[in-house]
Amino acid sequence: MQHNFLTTMKSLKLADGCKGSQVYAVNPGDKVQQEPRASSVRWKSGHHRSLSTADSYLPYGLPIADLLEPPIEPHLKFVDFVETLASVYEKLENASDDERCDLYIEQSIVLRGMSDPKLLRRSLRSARQHAIDPHRKVVLAAWLKYERREDELDGAVSMNCSGRMIECPKAALVEGYDPGSVFDPCNCRRPPLKAKQEVDHYLDEDVGTSKVSDVTEEFEEEGECSTSDFEGDYVYFCIGDEEIRCVRRKIAALSIPLHAMLYGCFRESCREKINFSHNEISASAMKAVDRFSRTGNLDHFSPNIVLSLLNFSNKFCCERMKSACDRYLASLVSTIEDALIFVEYGLEETAYLLVASCLQVFLRELPRSLQNPDVRELLCSSEGRKRLEMVSHSSFALYYLLSQVALEEDNQSNTTVMLLERLGECATSQWQKELALHQLGCVMLERKEYKDAQNWFEAAAEVGHVYSLAGAARAKFKRGHKYSAYKQTNSLISTINLSHKSLSSAIGWMYQERSLYCIGKEKITDLNTATELDPTLSYPYKYRAVALMDDNKTYEAITEINRILGFKVSPDCLELRAWFYLSLEDYESASRDIRALLTLDPEYLLFHGQIRADQLVDLLNYRVQQWSLADCWMQLYDRWSSVDDIGSLAVVHQMLENNPGKSLLRFRQSLLLLRLNCQKAAMRSLRLARNNSSSDHERLVYEGWILYDTGYREEALAKAEESISIQRSFEAFFLKAYALADTNLDPVSSSTVIQLLEEALKCPSDGLRKGQALNNLGSVYVDCENLELAANCYINALNIRHTRAHQGLARVYHLKNERKAAYDEMTKLIEKARNNASAYEKRSEYCDRDSAKRDLTMATLLDPLRTYPYRYRAAVLMDDRKEVEAIAELSKAIAFKPDLQLLHLRAAFHESMGEIAAATRDCRAAFCLDPNHADTVELYNKVCCRT
Repeated sequence: MQHNFLTTMKSLKLADGCKGSQVYAVNPGDKVQQEPRASSVRWKSGHHRSLSTADSYLPYGLPIADLLEPPIEPHLKFVDFVETLASVYEKLENASDDERCDLYIEQSIVLRGMSDPKLLRRSLRSARQHAIDPHRKVVLAAWLKYERREDELDGAVSMNCSGRMIECPKAALVEGYDPGSVFDPCNCRRPPLKAKQEVDHYLDEDVGTSKVSDVTEEFEEEGECSTSDFEGDYVYFCIGDEEIRCVRRKIAALSIPLHAMLYGCFRESCREKINFSHNEISASAMKAVDRFSRTGNLDHFSPNIVLSLLNFSNKFCCERMKSACDRYLASLVSTIEDALIFVEYGLEETAYLLVASCLQVFLRELPRSLQNPDVRELLCSSEGRKRLEMVSHSSFALYYLLSQVALEEDNQSNTTVMLLERLGECATSQWQKELALHQLGCVMLERKEYKDAQNWFEAAAEVGHVYSLAGAARAKFKRGHKYSAYKQTNSLISTINLSHKSLSSAIGWMYQERSLYCIGKEKITDLNTATELDPTLSYPYKYRAVALMDDNKTYEAITEINRILGFKVSPDCLELRAWFYLSLEDYESASRDIRALLTLDPEYLLFHGQIRADQLVDLLNYRVQQWSLADCWMQLYDRWSSVDDIGSLAVVHQMLENNPGKSLLRFRQSLLLLRLNCQKAAMRSLRLARNNSSSDHERLVYEGWILYDTGYREEALAKAEESISIQRSFEAFFLKAYALADTNLDPVSSSTVIQLLEEALKCPSDGLRKGQALNNLGSVYVDCENLELAANCYINALNIRHTRAHQGLARVYHLKNERKAAYDEMTKLIEKARNNASAYEKRSEYCDRDSAKRDLTMATLLDPLRTYPYRYRAAVLMDDRKEVEAIAELSKAIAFKPDLQLLHLRAAFHESMGEIAAATRDCRAAFCLDPNHADTVELYNKVCCRT
């Protein structure tokens, strides 16, 4: 049965448009009841609209340009981002050991806007490295675990660690500053304490004191408890009908108050028997006090007895015994149930480590733990925060982590609002207040509480966060005050341009915001300016594309949205392009884009959360050709060879529909996603590849890739070697070679990598992977200056349609001084590759200056995030003694992509011009991106000497 999608579409009123990051926004006039959802793009399963072959297939029509709306980002944005980075690094340079942790946390929050998980992870690791107290160690270890949740393996327990001290839950509870040891292997995988096996039994309310008494009597019979050395130095504590014999001087040694009672001017100092019946301690617990006073340990005591000792310690200021009880009880907490029981005791008795241990369980179980009402009551309420503060466990870092988790789960929930309010209560510095107030504004905007949103945004702007003025303007617009919103953004642009003339390129988002409140040519002008200043903003492309569609210029609309999809792939832009193809009845292209979209976000809902994307794929299958498995492999070869990554993702998605447990396909999927810079989705696919592995040697390879991609190179090599020991396979040898090659190779290492790649090529695999291995082998041969063998590798790779090998072969020709042949080789790649910005960039190295400029201009047009063209043009301008223009060329790119190489080059230019302050600023900003970049370190030392 076939369905005419276009006829159905044209019969509908186009009443809806886009909102937020999603393509469609429900028209206010339509009575569509929306359920609470985790974000503006999702509804919970079961609350979305179902499609069937009997329904209308496109019930919400195409988007309307005027209903498009960019989101207000819930993180800090800065007018001068480089200056902010430099300021953070300068504070780190001059910080004491106990200040560094909080500064690295600040750095991670500042860097969050760059959307680079590796930068964020490195800052968090540095913060954990310099953490001194258990509270920050617990928070940061849990934070690091949460940030890498996409690569968490199936079966992993929340309290397990990665094998390193930095995330070890036991190491986090150890006080002290030892930055050199946090990356060492931990010892937490030793057998657990025997006492833990008895925790639940002893905590059972039905356990009576008789059993505890029996256990205590056994302790007294042990030789180590003998009191023969203390004849004549006894004191008896009378509790009820029992008399507990203790050693007077041992009890007195527990604390100053006890010493004063037993040896001071109190009456008890003269008595042999002391009535302790009114001190709320049982006879069994007092026997335990006596035992501890003589042995100094708590072995074999039940948790209930230790809790009594903790209470006694607080009452009589027995710090050593309290510390021992605190450590012992903290070691027993491993589940949320344990934590909920013990945390109340910890808070009541101000047991710092016990509360830290309970808090650690709550944090390592995020986001699941926030669904527990008892946990929410403690973490979200103002009273709970004050209770935590009493035991030094309330901090900005804690509530920032909690609020970010809540924002990701449901940015409209009461839990999110409460946690952000607690975050504001913990905020002390200016940037902390800016962040808490701004995020409250973002949440209120999502909840459609526009007056409150405006108030929070204005409060954040008053503290100093300029970007919050965009939120305030948006809230005014939502309240019907469009002209007021326009005046505010217009005033902001004028003010910034006057006060930051050299940084006018830093305000692309301001023109984008003002465009919302304009119409006609003025609106388009603002959108074009926004794109010119910041080509990474997706809203201007989407608006222009939909406006073209409104004018029945569908092909031009597709060309416009392709401009951003060429360098920044996102679900909302893929969705938009899919609908353009549907309007052209190009169902195959529409199906491709929706399949690629589902690879990025498997739970994506179309039409502002109304329709499941996978349901639409099922319906489109009626109108597209169905491929067999062999057809799919042929299609994958074609798209892979033409460097069509989106098309390749779609084919792999279709293959996984028929074989969802095929780990090899999941692995291919992860490689494609990495090429598209979709790291989160790539790690999810890689984890699924590991979890669906059919053999141990295959599982070890995927675990090795996960470790490698998260910075654990040595562990990745170990996994590869273990896999090879089980079975020699292409992927195991390739992984080992790849990990070894990720260093400055010496001749011996290069020889090892060559041998590994040759072994890989001897193993069974398909042409797609063998082409990659040949390409890598050719690269190693080039580094070893063995150009003939390198050329053979590249030619063999091309023979099996590994198109990227043209670039390697061009490099060989160039090294042979055959520049024309190198240029021609890159031209072949440009003609074959769908995504060819890098090919234009590389070809520019093999031609004259004018041709190079043309190629680099084309590379920037196709992918403005590539930094080499800006650096080349700036260097040419510098050679022509056009210093101001050279700096401007670099600044234009730095404004939307603060890249390490760009910052280093601009710093070098400033230094050569004698602008030492500007050079220092850029070096410091670069160090926030890579503190060990050798060239920047050398330049910075040179600049400091001149200072």
